Amino acid sequence: MRCETVTDIPSWYAIHTHPKQEIRAEGNLQALGVETFLPRVRDCRFNEFTSEPSYFIKPLFPGYLFASFAPNSLLHKVRFTRGVHSVVCIGSDPAPVDDRVIEIIAAQIDVTGFVKIGADLEPGARVLIQAGPFKGLTGIFEREASAADRIKILLDCISFEARVEVDKNYVKCFLAGLSN
Repeated sequence: MRCETVTDIPSWYAIHTHPKQEIRAEGNLQALGVETFLPRVRDCRFNEFTSEPSYFIKPLFPGYLFASFAPNSLLHKVRFTRGVHSVVCIGSDPAPVDDRVIEIIAAQIDVTGFVKIGADLEPGARVLIQAGPFKGLTGIFEREASAADRIKILLDCISFEARVEVDKNYVKCFLAGLSN
């Protein structure tokens, strides 16, 4: 590594971790006094047989986290921290991440501490219910419900329309005419 371009000014850097070691690397870097940022998302999968949701937390960027440090004094320690595979470099020099990138990602973190991904549903958007007792039915998104992660949908039925409230994670937005 060429040291003439490495500075002693703290900056954000992307850290490549060993597989499934993001939390371990984050803790070890924090123990060194390095400021870290590991954005996480709350994801939901549905059991294909029971349609029951299971929620889990995962990193927004699997295998990576961000760390702010001065390379002249801490680069060697960061590179050899348990859980860290390498510091992302351009050529042989660590590649700084613009502070605005970190700010933009941090601005997407909601009150639960997770990054909110995807656009909010707009009133009038057509949705397909993917799980639960209304699985397979389509409808029109009406509005958010008072309960967290619940929405109100106007269901399309054979000869009438019905309003239902479902878990927000049960639906996906789709365009009319597509068969997904």
